[in-house]
Amino acid sequence: MRSDRQKQLLEKLQKLLGEQNDLARQGKLSEVEALCERTNGLIEEISRAGILKLDEFARQRKQLADTYENLRLTLSDQKDEVTRELNRIRKGRKTIGVYRDSIRTARK
Repeated sequence: MRSDRQKQLLEKLQKLLGEQNDLARQGKLSEVEALCERTNGLIEEISRAGILKLDEFARQRKQLADTYENLRLTLSDQKDEVTRELNRIRKGRKTIGVYRDSIRTARK
């Protein structure tokens, strides 16, 4: 594979990871997932070609690692936020259940 093609693949991966990070920050997790499927094929192609093992792409390898780490952190933050929201919903449902039971008891 020619060096230009290899560089294009790495640039495309960098762009897709950046887009995923932006979408994750906006809470658009279903769009992140869809984009992840496109990214996976690209990652497989890059991996099969061994592009990231080449010394000439050390800078891109570092950039990709940094971008991936940022994406991982953003998704972790989103997971924490979703967990907090689910806990609030559970507490709300529990409170409503207590109110409902109190109303039923008072009517009897």
